[in-house]
Amino acid sequence: MKNTALTHIHESLGAKLVPFAGYNMPVQYEGVTVEHETVRNGVGVFDVSHMGEFLLSGPNALALIQKVTSNDASTLTIGRAQYSCLPNNQGGIVDDLIVYKIKEEQYLLVVNASNIDKDWDWISSHNDLGVEMKNISEDYSLLAIQGPKAVEAMQSLTSINLAEIKYYHFEVADFAGIENVIISATGYTGSGGFEIYCKNSEVEQIWKKVFEAGASFGIKPIGLAARDTLRLEMGFCLYGNDINDTTSPLEAGLGWITKFTKEFTNSENLKKQKEEGVTKKLVGFELLERGIPRHDYEILDVEGNNIGIVTSGTMAPTVGKGIGMGYVKTEFSTPDSEIYIQIRNNKVKAKVVKMPFYKK
Repeated sequence: MKNTALTHIHESLGAKLVPFAGYNMPVQYEGVTVEHETVRNGVGVFDVSHMGEFLLSGPNALALIQKVTSNDASTLTIGRAQYSCLPNNQGGIVDDLIVYKIKEEQYLLVVNASNIDKDWDWISSHNDLGVEMKNISEDYSLLAIQGPKAVEAMQSLTSINLAEIKYYHFEVADFAGIENVIISATGYTGSGGFEIYCKNSEVEQIWKKVFEAGASFGIKPIGLAARDTLRLEMGFCLYGNDINDTTSPLEAGLGWITKFTKEFTNSENLKKQKEEGVTKKLVGFELLERGIPRHDYEILDVEGNNIGIVTSGTMAPTVGKGIGMGYVKTEFSTPDSEIYIQIRNNKVKAKVVKMPFYKK
């Protein structure tokens, strides 16, 4: 197992560490519900340094990104980020990612920890354009400072106005006494805040100053378990659960990041799928009876026929009920459709709902 530059700090804080994507990662400190509510109502900090970062540079960097990603990166200006995915040749998804335009002819691609090697090989295999590619994943750390109090709590650490950074925009600026830090108004929680990219040698100083600055705001360290419940309440996909090599972006409700204004990997087949319609769709659902839905539980119709599978599920702390996401046959995908989740020996009644589950 690899460690992040902050693993020793997590150990000293009494975090429960688990193997995740080849790293020792903190899954929880005080408990999932407390940590979840800290982010929803205040401010919390995740160490997500296991994520991967690739730097693509040169006159053809944009052309390569356009070729391998589904979204239209030509709309990016310096200081903007974009959610996208890497389609494969079979109609599925290699990974989802965020593309940052750092400067002219230079982009940062942030990919999932478990897919770093796979994504690197995939993008490299399409790089017949002479684009300079650097895998900087091992050298960089990433902190997610999330919650409605994040702006106020962190403002003393930087000379820029954090309140002016719009969603999916970023600044390269001073932060916690370190120069040239990427301060990005992105995150995976739906409660606002920032993601901070810095070198491994700088992250301990930043972590300490973040907790000093946030002390009066009740700042706490947050583990991956609460990250999962927070993202699920927002209906955000998790690679490996809700999307994978066999699920198309259109089936997954990611048509909004699938732009047919350009050609990209498998775009012709995906365009055909859009025109003809999909046979299954990723939906959100909430239980109408007691129970907790889990990954891989069967989804049934009223007669007990299998109509799909649960991809993510939990007891949602803010929403206060069992919620989940799963693929169902398209005819069952409209909101208020009656479905049932097979939980052990019970058929538990549920209904399809429009996501996000959590609404501010």
